[in-house]
Formats: sequence, C-alpha cells, structure tokens
Amino acid sequence: MGDIAFLDRAPGDVLARLGDVPVTAGRFLADVAALAARLPEAPYALNLCADRYLALVAFGAALARGQVTLLSADRSAHRQRELAARYPGTYAVADGVETVIPAVAAGAWGEGLGANFPIPAERVAAIGFTSGSTGEPAAHAKPWAALVAAARAAAARFGLDDAADQATVIGTVPAQHMYGFETTMVLPLRAPMAIHSGPHFYPVEVAEAVAAAPGRRVVVTTPLQLRALVAGRVAGVSAFISATAPLSPALAAEAEAVLGAPVLEIYGATEMGSIASRRTVEGEEWALYDGVALRAEGADAAAAVVPGLPEPVPLSDLVEMGGGGRFRLIGRRGDMVKRGGKRASLALLNRVLSEIEGVEDGVFVAPEDLEANPAARLAAYVVAPGRTSAEIVAALRERVEAVFLPRPVVLVERLPRNAVGKITRQKLEALRDALPHGVPAHGETEGEAG
Repeated sequence: MGDIAFLDRAPGDVLARLGDVPVTAGRFLADVAALAARLPEAPYALNLCADRYLALVAFGAALARGQVTLLSADRSAHRQRELAARYPGTYAVADGVETVIPAVAAGAWGEGLGANFPIPAERVAAIGFTSGSTGEPAAHAKPWAALVAAARAAAARFGLDDAADQATVIGTVPAQHMYGFETTMVLPLRAPMAIHSGPHFYPVEVAEAVAAAPGRRVVVTTPLQLRALVAGRVAGVSAFISATAPLSPALAAEAEAVLGAPVLEIYGATEMGSIASRRTVEGEEWALYDGVALRAEGADAAAAVVPGLPEPVPLSDLVEMGGGGRFRLIGRRGDMVKRGGKRASLALLNRVLSEIEGVEDGVFVAPEDLEANPAARLAAYVVAPGRTSAEIVAALRERVEAVFLPRPVVLVERLPRNAVGKITRQKLEALRDALPHGVPAHGETEGEAG
C-alpha cells in the first residue's frame, strides 16, 4: 500500500491552541522531533499525557521512532503494570501523572519548523483497548491507513474539511480513548482544524476553551457530560458531537434548544473505530461514513467493512439494514434479556430510565439467572435527587412491560462510571452483588454505588 505522510497540513496552518496561543503545524513537527530524540529504543510507548497537545506530540514522536503507542484512558498504577507485563519493553510518556514503569517526561519543545515523515500504510500505529463494559479490556491494533481513512471520512461528514472556515475541536473525553483519539488526535493531522489542549472536563473549563477559540467551536463529548453542559448552559458552541453511550432523543432535543447548536452522534467501537453518524433529533437511522459498508452476517447481525482494516469487523449490535448506507440499531448482542417469553434490550431500558423527569443517571442490572429463575427480577440503580423509587417505578410502568420493571430500585448518589461515562463489567457485577436483601418490591434504598 506504500507510505502515507504523518501530517497533511501546511507548515503555517494552526493545528492546536494552548489556551489562546496558536501552534502551527511546522512548530508541532519541531516539537515531535525534539521529543522523538529523547525517547528510548523500545517497541511500545504508553501515552499517559492528560494535556491533549502533549498527547499528540507523544503520539507523533513514537511514530517517528517506529514505536507502537498503547492507548489507555486508565492511568492507574495497576493498569500501567498490567500493560507493561503484557507488552514487554513498554515505557510511558507522561506529563505529570505518577508513573510506576520507566517513563519519559513530555514537553521537550523544538525550535523552528520540523520535517514531515512517511509512515508505512499497513504499519500498526496504535493499540486501543475496549472499555471493559462487556468483560476484560481487549486489545485492537490500529493500522496507520485505517486511522487516516477514518479521519478523512469524519472530517467530510462533520464539515471539518473546510480550510476557509476552520474549527477548533474541544474534547471532554480522554485522548487515549478510541473516540477521543480519533476525533482529537488523528483528525488534526489530516483536516484543516485545530484542537484545544485542555483540560475540559468541567463545564466552566469547556466555556473557557470556547471563549479562547476563534471561529467555529465543536465540542466532542459524551451523553453524561452533555447533560452537565446543558445544566451549565455553555454558550458559543457551533456543534456538539457525542459518543461512548446511547444518547437519548430527549437529551439531544434539550441540548439543541438550550445550547443553540446541533447535536450529532457517532457510532463506532474500539474494534473498528467510528463508522457512522446521525443527528439524534432527526430519527433513529445511522448513515455510514463514505467508504464503509455493512455486510449481513445472518439474522440481524452484520460486519463492518472498514477501509484500512484487513478483515470485516463483526458488530456487537444487532442491526436492521436499510438502503443508501443507512441502518438502525435494534439491540446489542450481549444486552438482550428474556423473561416470561418476552425480550428487551438493556440499552433501551436504560434510555427509557434516563428520560424520566428528575433522573440524572441510571442503569438496569440483570441477574445471571433472570431467564431460568421465576423469582429473579431486574434491578435498577438510579441517581434522582428528590424522587422516590416508587415514583420511578410508576413512571417506568407507563413505558416498560411489567416483566421488566426493576425490583428493587436503589437510589444512589452516583454511579461508578469511568472517564468516558461507561460502567465496566466488573463494576456492574459489583452493583448486582450488592443488591440489598429483603427489600420490598418497590422498596427504596439509598446509598452510593461504587
């Protein structure tokens, strides 16, 4: 397949903003070269940088040295040791986080304008890991050609390829999560846009970044963080992009009304990257990116044919395929629950729960013996200040079949979500194991999950 240049930007293009200070592509390449010169000889670099620009410099420096970047949004000491054991020779690149494996400090600034460099198209540039929401995190190699193709398709889909109307992308998700990696690290390498270095976790931080960026501002976020941005009434954003969890139409509509900007949603997975998008308020159908195709794999199942990936990738979701590159999600392979001859999707139940007035967050949890044990019931953990569990059950009764009503509903102060808003399988099992015994059918319990 040949080589593909690391950077597809003119030297004077603004590629990043450190606060309100612009960084050109030429300066970025100089920073990449300076850090690359300090990296050790090693096969793998674990990118732990919280600053988005430093994370991008570290990714480029590793590529320049022929090293594979390991992407993990979990920066804990345990995870560092785990990855170092799994990938011998791994070292970390960090910008302040505590490290327990050999590490290099990010932030070696170069001088002048740096040189671009070629990368073999089929070379593995990064290894991403699933979130653990369906089990142990699984590794997925990302060839350089696949990352480039996905970035070009996303830039075209979201209007980020217009050099005359450059946007600044502000990400609330970690750069090391595959969604954040694609949208805030690979995109600026291929499209005429800039990233803001961050941090952007809290609404006030997003508002500060919006104020510092000229032109269009696009916020890359999650449903959970979008809810916080709505509450904070963050103004001045041109568009919001959401992923990592289903976005309820009600929240999307509220966000568009309150924030005055379209809310777009990405469909993808670590295994295949981003492959489709939609504007949530316009309906349930997803539109595939240019160059991506779905191939039927039996009843309701499909695999994605993605440019740059060697083989089709089976979807974890069950789909209903339409024409013109469009499809609908009808459930997830692993989240369909059956009871009393009926079946329901846990993702759909969670969405219904989240749309109840006063519910800030919530999750259904299914016992392992739900289908076989007549006495087994779903449970729900809910963050809903000012509401009672009986009120929540009453609201669900209007929307959900009786066999899927949760017994009990456990009111908690918060749910144990990670940095991208997901709850790992381990945390879900802990919630299920912690179900109170002897709670009445509509009994109300209070506490903190996680």
